[in-house]
Amino acid sequence: MPETGPAVEDDLGLVRRACSGDREAFYTLVSRYERGLFRSALAITRNPADAEEVVQETFLRAYEHLDQFRAESKFQTWLTQIALNTARMKLRKAHTGLWESLDEPRATEDGLVPRDVAEWRENPEQRLGREETERILHHALEGLPPGYREVIALRDIQMLSTQETADVLGLSVANVKTRLLRARLQLRDRLAAPLGRGGTPGAGM
Repeated sequence: MPETGPAVEDDLGLVRRACSGDREAFYTLVSRYERGLFRSALAITRNPADAEEVVQETFLRAYEHLDQFRAESKFQTWLTQIALNTARMKLRKAHTGLWESLDEPRATEDGLVPRDVAEWRENPEQRLGREETERILHHALEGLPPGYREVIALRDIQMLSTQETADVLGLSVANVKTRLLRARLQLRDRLAAPLGRGGTPGAGM
């Protein structure tokens, strides 16, 4: 269940506890950000298996270098920077493979990798519609240039602010806004035909 209410500990407190050897504090950070990182990694790598690996490697690297976090930016921003660098390295390796089903969990030793993007009790028709919409969205994201996929992943999927996105990408706020606008326009054009004006698969056909 999502953490809510005033009792929820802030990231910095959890980081300090984790640095002192409290692994449960780090697992709390993992549960807080793993799904958002997975969605961003999927938008960048365009492959669920690669996205899972990116998330796992991100948390492993973050844990190893947790003492280097200086709280000069949000922990989420620092973590996202690690994930972005990890995803870029994986893309540079340019290995090819088939998409794995999001419903088939991959074996992990520590449970850091999310096993499903969404666990909802859906009827077959709802599930089919959602999967088709996700397929269309992933296909549209695939066609964007890497820099545009990154800014969409951070700003619209990870929900970072414009300033945080600029910090992660090493760009000015103005450049982020320009790139984001162009990315959104291209994405809208790519989605317009398959989704139709009604915003659902097959609409207007």
